[in-house]
Amino acid sequence: MKPAVVLMAYGSPARVEDIPAYLADIREGRPVSPEAVEELTERYRRIGGRSPLDELTERQRAALERELGLPVFAGMKHWRPRIAEAVEQALAGRCDLVIGLVLAPHYSRLSVEGYLQRLEEALADRAELRFVASWHDHPPYLDVLADRVRGTDAHVVFTAHSLPSRILADGDPYRDQLLETARLVAERGGLAEWSFAFQSASETGEPWLGPDLLEELDALAARRVRKVLVAPIGFVSDHLEILWDIDVEGRERAGELGLELERIESLNDDPAFIGGLAALVREALSVPSTR
Repeated sequence: MKPAVVLMAYGSPARVEDIPAYLADIREGRPVSPEAVEELTERYRRIGGRSPLDELTERQRAALERELGLPVFAGMKHWRPRIAEAVEQALAGRCDLVIGLVLAPHYSRLSVEGYLQRLEEALADRAELRFVASWHDHPPYLDVLADRVRGTDAHVVFTAHSLPSRILADGDPYRDQLLETARLVAERGGLAEWSFAFQSASETGEPWLGPDLLEELDALAARRVRKVLVAPIGFVSDHLEILWDIDVEGRERAGELGLELERIESLNDDPAFIGGLAALVREALSVPSTR
């Protein structure tokens, strides 16, 4: 067989001018208010005008390709290059086996399942597909995170992107997988003090998973905690949800509360992290999909 990897990420606008089109893509035809465009535009301005996500995803792609010695193509869920473009590149190279890997360790039908659907639609049964649905408890991923929190004297707050609370009634494993990751990293890192919070909830008029990071900072300050280390385990690259939610909004709230707040270094293209991604691909190559 001739395998190739399609490495997938959320995507982000390359320029401030692209924000309306980017939001429209996320909303999938639903109206986008001028207020929503302005709010997101201001956040991008505050972090320097653009997100580093696309550049970092390309670095991850290139590093993974070198590590595996196999062709790796990057595709974005909500921006360019699209997942469908990555699939066409893989098929143009005459691959007959695609390994689908999302740069999101925790499965939810509202998130990772969307990548799978786009991948299957683009592939249209033209090659075998083996999809890595979740890697929240993969030892290399846990070890890289544990190295970043080991030895701290701060209270560690693990975070991830929030989702609507209704997923719990549907039996979605997202929250449970996140809490398991946090517990396993805390054990590996020898943490005595840690908690979990969500970030990046959207204003949709329905409840989202909590507590929110800002609420957790309030609660920690009330307990007279003075040092906090945020570990965003749901994200593997620096992007808006890191640079705004934690580095700007989180630090501002911490300053108001008299808290000292730091954040772990994102995984990005850390060689140990890339080695872990390569191990996931090799495991997928050795065990045929049951889907």
